[in-house]
Amino acid sequence: MKKQKSFEILRFLPALFRYADAAKIVANPNVFLTRALRAGYVSRIIRGVYFNTFKHLPRIEEVACYLRTPSYISCEWALNYHNIILQVPAVCTTITLSSSVGKRNTVHYRDVMIEYSKISERLFCGFDTNEGFNMAVPEKALLDTIYLRGQIPFADELEIDNLDLFKLMDLSLLYPVSVKKKVKPFFIAPDALSIKS
Repeated sequence: MKKQKSFEILRFLPALFRYADAAKIVANPNVFLTRALRAGYVSRIIRGVYFNTFKHLPRIEEVACYLRTPSYISCEWALNYHNIILQVPAVCTTITLSSSVGKRNTVHYRDVMIEYSKISERLFCGFDTNEGFNMAVPEKALLDTIYLRGQIPFADELEIDNLDLFKLMDLSLLYPVSVKKKVKPFFIAPDALSIKS
């Protein structure tokens, strides 16, 4: 495959694309993708999903939300994104409505593990869309973390000033009693987070 011809084809494909997208513009997508992979013009993320090396390198958050839709980034990754926790997580937790779990609920991309967690439709809210991905607001990220992990993450290191306690209270009403109990100390004494989680 000549570079010029590949470039002409790849400029029609976005940074992230699926096999079906390539099939719309080339007669034989298998041959095209095999040669493009070998030449380094595209890179495979998972089976059937690629990124175009002629475009920008997709962010971890973009990839996470692209692989499963609908979805949004939450938990420790979102808490770090919003400067609620300082520790940089090694796992990008992505919340989805998909019931596909087990071996297929993790993907490795750029030295980070993207982990998918299913949540009920009632709790699938509290995120903003920007820069090509959905990110939980800080209060929702904290509640999701408590809900999925059963505890407040880094309780003694949380930057409470970056949380909107009214929004936290409103969103907590969606969650089970066990989650509400764990966030109750935020409303009584926000600086008393040496609570047992």
